[in-house]
Amino acid sequence: METNKKALLLGDIINAKYHPLQAVADDIIGVFVDHIRVEVSEDREKLTVEQLKEFDLFISYTDSWRVQVTPEQVAGLLTYVSSGGGLLVIHNGVSLQARYELSQLIGAKFTGHPPYTTLDFHLTSAEHEITEGIEPFTMDEEPYRYDMDPLSEKTVLLEYTHEGEKWPAAWAHEYGLGRVVYLMPGHHVESFKHPTYRKLILQAGQWALRKQL
Repeated sequence: METNKKALLLGDIINAKYHPLQAVADDIIGVFVDHIRVEVSEDREKLTVEQLKEFDLFISYTDSWRVQVTPEQVAGLLTYVSSGGGLLVIHNGVSLQARYELSQLIGAKFTGHPPYTTLDFHLTSAEHEITEGIEPFTMDEEPYRYDMDPLSEKTVLLEYTHEGEKWPAAWAHEYGLGRVVYLMPGHHVESFKHPTYRKLILQAGQWALRKQL
């Protein structure tokens, strides 16, 4: 285990409307157990420059869609990533978009989703480090839809097929000196038990890890 690497997993327990952190935390920790020590919290006060700098990776699984982080917390996360920190956003973690600055950081804004269903996922960038060795897979999921931010130069890694169309399901980009990855699947604990998706999460986290400057 690389005990010198630390990640902060932030989610919502008490106020989670759809995706409580405690339901999936153990499985996310298990994905990284041999590589990164994961600290679990629902305290958004940790989104400050001083507290975030203790971590190599920040994982968002927040579920507070109508709760905006404070300007100080926005500044903390933007500074953390632009200074070389890694950001991995999973499924509902995109709820940080309640502030437009964080929507731009993540690379897209969530617009809604059709009913939960079986989805086929396929690679759109097989040469990327994150998708190395990943095969197409099928999973029961919420088909999230997004307005993609036109300013960030993202690499779309994964798409899903729904209602005869293809939709983005994962992407990655550089942000200042840091790296950002978004993964759409993650509605419930069964998603995190899928072996292919577990591998994808691990590789996404490893790619996003803070660069050693």
